[in-house]
Order: sequence, then C-alpha cells, then structure tokens
Amino acid sequence: MYEQVLDPLLGSLGLSALAAALPLLVLFVLLGIVRMAAWKASLIALVVALAVAVLVYPMPVVPALLSASLGAAFGFFPILWIVINAIWVYNMTVTTGHFDVLQRSFSRVSGDRRIQAVIIAFCFGALLEALAGFGTPVAITTVMLLALGFSPITSAVVALVANTAPVAFGALASPLVTLASVTDLPLEELGAMTGRQTPLLAVFVPIVLVGILDGRKGVRQTLPATLTCGITFGLAQFVSANYISVPLADIVASLVAAGATVLLLKVWTPRGGLEAEASTEVDSRGEVVRAYLPYLIIIAVFVVAQIGFVNDVLDAVTVKFDWPGLHITDAGGDELSLTEFKFNWLTSAGSLLLIAGLLSIPAIGIAPGRAGERYLATYAQLKWPIVTVMSVLAIAYVMNASGQTATLGTWMAGAGGVFALISPVLGWLGTAVTGSDTSSNSLFGALQVSAANQVGMDPTLAAASNGSGGVLGKMISPQNLAIAAGAVGMSGREGDIFRRVLPWSLIFLVLMCALAYLQSLPVLGWMVP
Repeated sequence: MYEQVLDPLLGSLGLSALAAALPLLVLFVLLGIVRMAAWKASLIALVVALAVAVLVYPMPVVPALLSASLGAAFGFFPILWIVINAIWVYNMTVTTGHFDVLQRSFSRVSGDRRIQAVIIAFCFGALLEALAGFGTPVAITTVMLLALGFSPITSAVVALVANTAPVAFGALASPLVTLASVTDLPLEELGAMTGRQTPLLAVFVPIVLVGILDGRKGVRQTLPATLTCGITFGLAQFVSANYISVPLADIVASLVAAGATVLLLKVWTPRGGLEAEASTEVDSRGEVVRAYLPYLIIIAVFVVAQIGFVNDVLDAVTVKFDWPGLHITDAGGDELSLTEFKFNWLTSAGSLLLIAGLLSIPAIGIAPGRAGERYLATYAQLKWPIVTVMSVLAIAYVMNASGQTATLGTWMAGAGGVFALISPVLGWLGTAVTGSDTSSNSLFGALQVSAANQVGMDPTLAAASNGSGGVLGKMISPQNLAIAAGAVGMSGREGDIFRRVLPWSLIFLVLMCALAYLQSLPVLGWMVP
C-alpha cells in the first residue's frame, strides 16, 4: 500500500510543486521549443514522471510502473478505441467516394470555404463531441477541412480551436456526470453553472476560426454568419443546460446553430473571401442520403444506447477491477479509486462507433473485405498517435498515483482570496495533461470544492470553473495534437501545431479566469445558480 505525500521535497509544498511540474515542463518544452515528435517527447516526459515519482516522492518502483501501465491501458481503452473506430468510419466513406459527396453537399450551403469551415469544425464538430467526445470531432473534422483545400496545419489548428465550447457537455455530459460524482454536487446545478460560462466562449469561437483562416478582413466579411452561429449556439446551450437537459445541451446547440446559419445564408452572402471550387458534378438525392448515412447511423446508435433498458443490457457485461498490484491511499489515508479499470466494452463510445461502422458497411455499399482492409490500415495510419496517447495517459496516471497532481492542485489552492481567478487554470492543466475534461474533473473536482469552502467561494462555481477551464486545455493536449496530426499525415510535427494553438488557448483561458473571478464577486454573482 502506497500512501501519498504532498510535500516530499524538504517538507515544502512549493518546492514539491516545482518538482511535480517537471514532467509537464519537459513535455511542453520538447513539443513547443525543441519541436520534437510528440511520441518521442511523451516517452521522455514519462521517464521524467517516473523519476520524480521514485526519486522525489516515496513511491516504490513497482507501483510507479504499474500506474504507468494502467494509464497506457486507459489511453487505448476507451480513448484510442473511440478515435480508431471514428477514423475507420471516415476512411470507409473516402474509399467509396461518399465523403466527396458529403463535401459537395456542404459546399451547396455556401460557396465560401470560410463558412463551410465554421459549419464543419464548429457545428458538426460539436455534434460529434456531444455524441462521442474523446478526440472524435478533432479526428473527423480535421480531414474534412483538409478536403476543403486548407493546408494540413491550418485544418488541424481550426479543428482543435473549434473543439472548445462543446467539450464541457461532450459525450452526453460525461465530464459533468463525473464532476457530480466526485463532488457530491447536483448534476443539474453543475450543468446550469457551466451553461453560464461556456456559452459566452461559444460566441467568439466562430469569429476566431475565420480569423485563423482569413485574417481580419475575413472576420469583417463573415461577421453576420459567425455571430449568428456563435450566439445561437451559446443561447441554445444555455437554455438546454439550465431548463431542458444537461446531457443534450451540445446536441441541441449544434443543431440550432447549424440551422440558424443555413437560414441566414438563404438571404445573405458574404463578400469576397475564400471561394470554394465550383463542382460540376451533380449528386442524386440518394447519393447525398448515403453520404450522410454513416453519421445518421452514429447518432441513432448513440441515442438508442442511452435508452434506459438498452443501456442496462449493454452495461450488464461491463467488467470493473482493481489494477493488479496497485494499492494507493491519499495523504489522509483514504484509498483512492484511480486504480480501478472499467472495461465497458459494449457501452463505450468506441464500441458504439464500431457498431455504427459495421451497420454503415451495407449502407454505403462497401465490400466487407475492403472494409476490413481499411480497418487494419487505420491502425497503421495512427501508429504514432497511438504511442503518444498511451504515453501521455501513462504520464497522467503516474502523476496522479504518486501525488504529483495533488501537490500541484493543493499548492494552487493555497492562493486564498484570488483562488477564483486561478480556479479554471486547474481544469486547464488537468485537461492539457490527460486530453480529457472528464479526467480533469475527476482529478481536481473534489479539490476545487474543498478549496472553495476554505476561501468562501461558492463550491458549485469552483467545480464548474474546473470543467469550463478544462475545455481550453484540450487544444494543447499532446493526445489531441497527436490525433489531429495523425489524421492529416503530420505525425512528428505536433510541435508546429502546438505553437499555433497555444496563444488561443491562453487568451481564452485568461477570459475564462476573469469571468469566474467576477462571478465570485457581487459584479456577476447573480449568474451563480
């Protein structure tokens, strides 16, 4: 049994926090400054995390290695399992030509590639985030943007920046469900509070996407469309999170935003800009329907899987077990649940995507043998992202198990009255490391509530700020950088993408910190439910 110590370095929490931050510093320096391939950088950072766990923290070598193996296993299932099957579905549509039909269908909404990019990356990406999450929207929308004619790096950057506002409610509100479980706060209150933070972010994201694609001129030329898209998404997300359904918030918001934007484009057309190449091909209604079928099947499978008795049947075969040989308690002596591995092989989003993919085979008319070839080819395509994701999650689990993450969180929680200002930073840090807002909430949710009670901050606000700040760490997570790079053939150049998205991550984080701080004061305190 390993008991965590939060101040192992000379009994100093500050010095211990500095040591605990080393794996993250090494990882981001290697990515952003040295420009090392993500899989190499993550393996080196893993060695550093293990060294800190064993040499600075009193963690024996065997538990440290076991925690790394647990993280690697979690990296493959459920996270990579989702991405692999999502990319497979996409690859099948490319092979059959249905993806080209889908692209032409999007082009008929608007001849302007900037508007097409917003609808694909922001609206369609939000729908994918709502259903699957865990990198799926980044993987699929990146290649769709590439097919529109944008460069690989621009496609990756736009997809990553777009995947922000929906994340807190992604995978049918998995991050918030997790947050409610670790904080004992009502899901409805956490959803309502988050629905009073991330919608404000959503207003600006479409504008930023066009800015990335076409600069200030493009922003001015497309402002009616981007404002319509962002405002309707934010309003729908707010209304759904507060008054309709927390798990359905992103589904409602993505469909409302896409519908409102399409209606606007029937009476308004942007000037100048990036015109898409006109296609002379005319697709029949049946071909268009088949092009959309895989995504309609995905939606249907996920919706059916959420029905009470269906979910119960699928969940009946779920296996949960403690990772062999790994027993950990926190600094107070309470046993931690992070050593549990959940193998929900039928309810996992990746398995549901696999089922949707199998149903899509006859729907799009691809030969089963060809579909099998594309499935194996998908693993080859993602070989380096697979190494990266498993390594990054191994780092996260070593840091969690040894106490490094708790040290960082406890040190930041000591900020006193300004804790509300840095509360989102904890969530941002957690998602940057794990690539998952769900994981970030499980890491820091209880700590946020504890710190909030100590400094007199509303615990619901603190917990929600963790998730809202976390959505901004997703775009710089090595896991998601690897997924985006792998999808467009840029494996090894994750550092280039990292440098492009980091400024946007920090700008949005500053705004979220300011919002959370003002909500902790009478200025915006009326926004707290």
